Amino acid sequence: MAVVALVCAVLAAVLHIYIFVLESVRWTDERTRRTFGTTAEEAEATREMAFNQGFYNLFLAVVTLVGVGLWTVSDAVGAALVYAGAGSMLAAGLVLLISSPSKAKAAITQLFFPLLAVVTVTIALLV
Repeated sequence: MAVVALVCAVLAAVLHIYIFVLESVRWTDERTRRTFGTTAEEAEATREMAFNQGFYNLFLAVVTLVGVGLWTVSDAVGAALVYAGAGSMLAAGLVLLISSPSKAKAAITQLFFPLLAVVTVTIALLV
């Protein structure tokens, strides 16, 4: 079960690295604007906010990946970091789902792998 948990955590991290690229690097590109449903003017006006938000996603991914790496040394330390990173990703996805039901698809995409990671890490620690 630990392998499944770590794969889910890595998938959550990879998705959030992709979100980082969209928000911090490609925010004003046409394809990214279509993905987020923003106009060129809205993207330009929110560029600094998106840049910051993208780094937030990157840092959560890094914490999660460090947890995956440290799992081999200490499953308790690794699990704590995976819980911190993936748990925050999950919480952010839930906030998006609750606050903006029209963005349910994006929220579910954002929280799916972190949810699997949190659940499978818990199971792996219990067995």
